[in-house]
Amino acid sequence: MNLNDWISRNTFHHSQFWDLKQLIEDKEKLGLTISLCLPTLNEEKTIGKEIILFKSELMDRYPLVDEIAVVDSGSIDKTREIAAAFGADVYLSSEILPQVGEKKGKGENLWKAVYQLKGDIICYVDADIANIHPRFAYGLIAPLIYNEQMKYVKAFYDRPLAFSQGVRPSGGGRVTEILVRPLFSLFFPELTCLIQPLSGEYAVRREVLEQIPFPIGYGVETAHILDVYQRWGLDAFGQTDLDQRVHRNQSTLSLGKMAFGILRTFLARSEVLGSTADMKQFSTVLRQFQAQNEKYEQIEHEIVEEERPPMNTLPEYREKFGKEYISSKGTSSTG
Repeated sequence: MNLNDWISRNTFHHSQFWDLKQLIEDKEKLGLTISLCLPTLNEEKTIGKEIILFKSELMDRYPLVDEIAVVDSGSIDKTREIAAAFGADVYLSSEILPQVGEKKGKGENLWKAVYQLKGDIICYVDADIANIHPRFAYGLIAPLIYNEQMKYVKAFYDRPLAFSQGVRPSGGGRVTEILVRPLFSLFFPELTCLIQPLSGEYAVRREVLEQIPFPIGYGVETAHILDVYQRWGLDAFGQTDLDQRVHRNQSTLSLGKMAFGILRTFLARSEVLGSTADMKQFSTVLRQFQAQNEKYEQIEHEIVEEERPPMNTLPEYREKFGKEYISSKGTSSTG
């Protein structure tokens, strides 16, 4: 598959979907219901603004969304009270499917939302977005309405086209660029066309969500991508540019925990990768993104990590220093 063709065909900008009346008309023709899920844990500072905006713009003014639900992990602040006061359906994760027990983590909330909510499409939006806008929902939902073959639409953002021109780096956050993109480049080169695979905003068809497992913690987005790719292929994905996303930054220690959870999730799928695969079979190309004016494009870096042998295997070295050769098995020889 030509990845640039995929990027051109499956990458959107939210401004393409400005006509919400048309979007609603097409949604109704298809008989779809749409749920908006906000997973929360101590988000009292931002949850009210998100609910007010989504409810007023995407339920009351433009009835695109059929329900707005908060699934909470057990906040100790006023997240649930504020969410309920502003009109969201509020659920405590531990009270959904109580017979399966309670686990802590964002992935747990997302999984239980599949049981609790009614939509044919579920759109997940993080609850800590300071610059919240209706595009964070309709920009992800629209490709699923307009393309019945598409199953999973990811967000990407932080696109400074209004401020600068020319060529500049563009991609995901720190964990994406340091961990996930190198892993995908090695094992699943096609998946490097996803600009921000770890973004917390995505819209998915129920028929997909009900068939894939959910890690309860940091690995949920990575697991979703690998599982959807293995089952439905790259064309099941779309991605939408939402411009910029303003939220709180995490500490390096927190990012380390996130990376650890993601790596465990990735390695847990080693049967897909082939645990005895020869490293020589893996790609030596790291694929990243850059934005050039109005266009996103992949850039490729050939990175070959060759190794030199132990110095004491060189006759020249042993002769110079009068050393014996000691093999990896501990046996020695001269010459």
